[in-house]
Amino acid sequence: MKARYSVIIPMFNEEEVIAHTYDRLKKVMDTCGESYELLFVNDGSRDRTVEIMREITNRDKNVKLIDFSRNFGHQVAITAGMDYSEGQAVVVIDADLQDPPEVILEMIEKWKEGYDVVYAKRLKRHGETLFKKVTAKLFYRLLSSMTSVEIPTDTGDFRLIDRKVCDVLRGLKEKNRYVRGLVSWVGFRQTMVEYVREERFAGETKYPLKKMIRFALDGITSFSHKPLKIASYIGFFLSFASFIYLFLVLFQRLFTSWTVPGWASIVGVNLLFNGIVLMLLGVIGEYIGRIYDESKDRPLYIVRETTGYQDDEEISEASLKVQRHVR
Repeated sequence: MKARYSVIIPMFNEEEVIAHTYDRLKKVMDTCGESYELLFVNDGSRDRTVEIMREITNRDKNVKLIDFSRNFGHQVAITAGMDYSEGQAVVVIDADLQDPPEVILEMIEKWKEGYDVVYAKRLKRHGETLFKKVTAKLFYRLLSSMTSVEIPTDTGDFRLIDRKVCDVLRGLKEKNRYVRGLVSWVGFRQTMVEYVREERFAGETKYPLKKMIRFALDGITSFSHKPLKIASYIGFFLSFASFIYLFLVLFQRLFTSWTVPGWASIVGVNLLFNGIVLMLLGVIGEYIGRIYDESKDRPLYIVRETTGYQDDEEISEASLKVQRHVR
């Protein structure tokens, strides 16, 4: 019998917390009184995360493990979980327990009311630095102002989606994934539940500044062409300003005697304009890089092994999914 609910849990070096995450998720899902599966996706962990999950999988038939061949990234791990899920409602939640599993019950109630997507909106963010809170707030509002798709502010990947939404997302094969943006892009009937985000139960964040910047670039370039338009506007403005400045220089040279010949001003202007040109080329390069990634048509991920499938039919179905992504 297929599970009614699928819970996707991406993992990367979570040995300190993963057993507690499983306990809380099991307690919450048992409360539902309906069939469910917990899909733990190991995104190339280098600690004992996989060993711990194998032990849990061997004793709980509701738990399945998808083990990547290497680290492919958080958003890709979510995508793999969607590919392997079978539930009529699919929930995505991180393994660090910052997002309380108990909120899933509220999401299920909203889903039963007829909503296709139920996302969780953070009222407060405990255990995070002021810098991260401020930059996150600015990023979500910047992204909202730059895109034509309404992406809810102060939300993460913690959400419930209906099977038909999941099937649509599985058909989107772009390489640079920004899942929460894709969920907003596909539409359907959406609503929210509010919650307070807790501190990490243990371990350290898997999104340091470098990854956050990369993630922000994925979000902006996946759903907005405005940076390219801004580059065009700045280029036009600088060309116009340079043209005006040329007339000024010619006027000073021909009709005044107070021009001072020298290289300092020339070098200064060249540095300014060359710097701006390089900046604009960098913006364009980000988009070209994404075109390059898409043109290679490599698989989003490669699965080394799956654990927890109970019969030959499930194993065969999982094998077909792996083959489809490796092609």
